[in-house]
Amino acid sequence: MSRVAVVTGGASGMGEATCHELGRRGHRVAVLDLKGDAAQRVAEDLRADGVTALGVAADVSNRAAVEEAFAKVRTELGPVHILVTSAGLVDFAPFVEISPQSWQRLVDVNLTGTFHCCQVAVPDMLEAGWGRIVMISSSSAQRGSPGMAHYAASKGALLSLTRSLAREYGTAGITVNNIPPSGIETPMQHESQAAGFLPPNEQMAASIPVGHLGTGDDIAAAVGFLCSDEAGFITGQTLGVNGGSVM
Repeated sequence: MSRVAVVTGGASGMGEATCHELGRRGHRVAVLDLKGDAAQRVAEDLRADGVTALGVAADVSNRAAVEEAFAKVRTELGPVHILVTSAGLVDFAPFVEISPQSWQRLVDVNLTGTFHCCQVAVPDMLEAGWGRIVMISSSSAQRGSPGMAHYAASKGALLSLTRSLAREYGTAGITVNNIPPSGIETPMQHESQAAGFLPPNEQMAASIPVGHLGTGDDIAAAVGFLCSDEAGFITGQTLGVNGGSVM
C-alpha cells in the first residue's frame, strides 16, 4: 500500500538512502532538509525512478517552518503516515568548553526538531489508525562519547522519547522505534574526519566486529522494515545498526 513518508534530513547520507528505500517500497516521499536545493535534487532523482516525490526546505528547529512544510506535503502528497527523523547536527568540544549556545543549538535540532515533526505528524496517523515513526539517534547515546557530551545528550533523549510515544500510541496503530547508527560512512562523517575529530576509515573499521564501515543503505533497509506492515508488532525498540560495535 502506498503511503506518504516524510524523511527529515533527507537530502544526504542516511536520510537520502532512506528516501530511496521508501520510494522503492512504493511510498510517496517528501524530502525535508535545511538545504532546499539538495532536497529538490533528491526529489528529482526519486521522480526519475518513478517515485512520487516532493522536495521541501525546512529548518526542523523552527516550529512554524515545520508546520508549513507538513502543510505543503499534505496538499501535494496527502496525509503523513510515515515519519523518519534523520535531520541532525553534530559538534565536538571538551565538556568544559561547550558553550550554552552550542548546547542549545544541538538540543534545538536533534531533540526539539524531532519533537516538532512528531507532534505535527501524529494527528494524521491517529486519524488513519496507522502510523510508523522511526527516529535516528546515535550509538553515542548508548555508550557515551568524550568530547561530544552535548551531542550524546541530545540524541540520548530520543531513546526516551521513542519509548514514551510507543506506549502512548500503541493502541492507535502507531509504532515508534529508534535506530542508533554507528560506523556509517556519511558526508557528515567525512566532514568530521577532515576537521580532525574522527579517525580515518581504516582505523574506525578496525573497531567494528564485522570489519568494515556501513552505508546509508544499511540504515535505510532497517528503516524500510520498521515502516512496513510486517513490523506492526515491533514498537518502542532500539535497533542498533552498527556492525556489532554496540551490543
